Amino acid sequence: MDYSKLLDSAVATATQVGFKVLGALILYMIGRWLVNFAVSLISRGLERQHLEPTLLSYISSTIAVLLNIVLVVAILGYFGVETTSFAALLAAAGVAIGAAWAGLLSNFAAGVFLVILRPFKTGDYVSAGGQTGTVKQIGLFVTTILTPDNVVTFVGNNKIFSDTIQNYSASPFRRVDLVAQLNGSVDHNGAIKLLKERVAKIPNVVAEPGPDVEILQFNLVGPVLAVRPYTHTDNYWQVYFDTNKVIREAFGEAGYPAPEPSQTIRMVNA
Repeated sequence: MDYSKLLDSAVATATQVGFKVLGALILYMIGRWLVNFAVSLISRGLERQHLEPTLLSYISSTIAVLLNIVLVVAILGYFGVETTSFAALLAAAGVAIGAAWAGLLSNFAAGVFLVILRPFKTGDYVSAGGQTGTVKQIGLFVTTILTPDNVVTFVGNNKIFSDTIQNYSASPFRRVDLVAQLNGSVDHNGAIKLLKERVAKIPNVVAEPGPDVEILQFNLVGPVLAVRPYTHTDNYWQVYFDTNKVIREAFGEAGYPAPEPSQTIRMVNA
């Protein structure tokens, strides 16, 4: 056995493999730098378009993943690996992962649409996905809502996007709906005038439009007044409580009799 030829062949093979490994490392480092540079360049371009930070993060992460996959495939091709079968394997894996994570992917897609269409933003008071409260964060898969009783609630983006969304912060004011029961003997015109004047003086009640006070319906006790002041969403509950207090105090100071059900019975002799 000619050991010198065997040694020469081993050295040549090792040298060839070493150069290939070195070339792959150089290709990987250059590729990583190019990927980071491309993602950074795209991110800066999107920032100049004043995109939502959440959407910007979505796009940057997706581009980085795709470019890294291209880099890995290129390195494998440099080593002589059949990349066609590898690409088919990646496609099959993507289908399998997509089927297994259908729920997460639907939440992800819904989150993208929430950011693009902007039915609400962070800080808005909304009713969405069966929850009502202040939006604290629009995440990749869930939206965080702080309910009025101070409970942090996480709602899937797909549930929010597929359901009715009510944004109470979109308008400059919101109507407070209350009722005031009158005794049948009370002059309703005087009561309406009194309530309009008193309710308009409640803090945080807007001047335009002014409070609505009208007869809503009748019952056995007497007329029922609809009392509807307008205020900003941030002051809704305080105005709600203050209006109830004003109704009670105004009627008491005016000396109105307490609402009591009354019936007239007529006796007819045969």
